[in-house]
Amino acid sequence: MDSPSAQNFARPNRFERAFNALFGSLIGLGLGRSHHYLLLVRGRKTGRLYSAPIDLLTLDGRRYLVCPRGRSQWVRNAEAAGQVTLKRGARREPVNIRAVADADKPPLLKAYLERFKLAVQRYFPVPAGAPAAAFAAVAARYPVFEVVETGEA
Repeated sequence: MDSPSAQNFARPNRFERAFNALFGSLIGLGLGRSHHYLLLVRGRKTGRLYSAPIDLLTLDGRRYLVCPRGRSQWVRNAEAAGQVTLKRGARREPVNIRAVADADKPPLLKAYLERFKLAVQRYFPVPAGAPAAAFAAVAARYPVFEVVETGEA
């Protein structure tokens, strides 16, 4: 069973779930902007394949997954599996992930919020445009993973 702290995430409402399903279907068909991917991950309890639309952050040649909702189900499944698949259209890219330490998150969270602010500002108590240091106090709330090629982890 998950610990109480594992429940600390913003659950999507009915409208958001429907929107994510529709948007995820479009991304799965290859539609959307270049940073839109469908994240596929095996369930840690069921083994079932789950999917979630995500915005992939690319910064200084590295790629990152950020969950603005907190420790969501895809985050907990990804932590357990240590790998996910990034899907866009017919292309599937299996990748390993590495958790980013809280101390290293502020510049990544700042970049993520600035790039995707229209979609994610509501999940952050820090406004877009704030200095990276402003994210230090809230960094632990937001899971961040570096995407590493399958042979690198």
